[in-house]
Amino acid sequence: MDRSRTRRARRTRPNRQARRAAALTAAVCSAAALLAGCSGPGSSAESPVTQQAAAARADANGLQSDYQKVIKDVLPSVVQINAADSLGSGVVYDDKGHVVTNAHVVGEEKTFKVTTASSETPVTAELVSSYPEQDLAVIKLDDPPEGLKPAEFGDSSKVEVGQIVLAMGSPLGLSSSVTQGIVSATGRTVSEGRAGGGTGATIGNMVQTSAAINPGNSGGALVGLDGKVIGIPTLAATDPEMGDSAAPGIGFAIPASMVKTVADQIVENGKVTDSGRAALGITGRTVLGSDYKPAGVAVVEAAQDGAAAKAGIRAGDIITRFDGTPLTTITSLSEALAADKPGQRVEVTYTRDGAEKSADVTLGEM
Repeated sequence: MDRSRTRRARRTRPNRQARRAAALTAAVCSAAALLAGCSGPGSSAESPVTQQAAAARADANGLQSDYQKVIKDVLPSVVQINAADSLGSGVVYDDKGHVVTNAHVVGEEKTFKVTTASSETPVTAELVSSYPEQDLAVIKLDDPPEGLKPAEFGDSSKVEVGQIVLAMGSPLGLSSSVTQGIVSATGRTVSEGRAGGGTGATIGNMVQTSAAINPGNSGGALVGLDGKVIGIPTLAATDPEMGDSAAPGIGFAIPASMVKTVADQIVENGKVTDSGRAALGITGRTVLGSDYKPAGVAVVEAAQDGAAAKAGIRAGDIITRFDGTPLTTITSLSEALAADKPGQRVEVTYTRDGAEKSADVTLGEM
């Protein structure tokens, strides 16, 4: 027997076992890496799951930082307004002490107590002007405190559905409160009631949001993550089936573009001189049909120089369609007008002495 061959054979057996063990270890390590990673000599790679978890934590921390920065930057520009019989919020408009808010917050009052972020005690303010038709008003602090910080208003035409927003104000008197949500829709036309101090205004192009809007939030700020005010929270939807209680997650804000249009005129002229709102120039009321359901808008009075009168519409006529849209109530007429502009031509259908007629009307201005 050749002993040298036997010794070589014995030496090869352990090497085969070592190779098998190494191969098995590599296979196990590759499978385990799919779940939790496998570290060994020279290995430092994280698993995809670990990487995703780390990225999610980074995103969450980044979003939280964005929230906190916006709150720190904008909340000092939001004030609490106390009137005799109401409480609401406002947004500092300039460094001269002008504050924009809702008309229904100021009501019939002329003087107010305002708590700002930089004042230890409330400061007095006076009404500059109220514009109930758009539910906006401007008041002015008698002695603006040092450090008063005006808010920056954004371009509401760039607001997008799904955009994250924060609502800032004093809901239920809890000053400097912040709620979070998204833009649920844009371009809403909403009519607010007169109950509870509402103005009864029909407001177009409103921003709908899921951020909580509660009593006291009115007049505050709806803010994007860029720190710009995109709207003034004004009202929350109500659910008739629940006794007209607030419908959770459905609130509305007047867009920043309209806020600036109205506030700039009030600050400069002491009143609104150019509303930008279309009008027919009539006084009307809802009429019922033979089935006792709303069936149109009766013209009670048509102003002599108004758009309707110029087109031949007169008192006693019943308007049933506006620019192709059926009308049943005075509210539906207001909502239709809110979407149009002065100078726009529309077709108005009406009945007179039982006969249906139509007229091309060039809309006037409210």
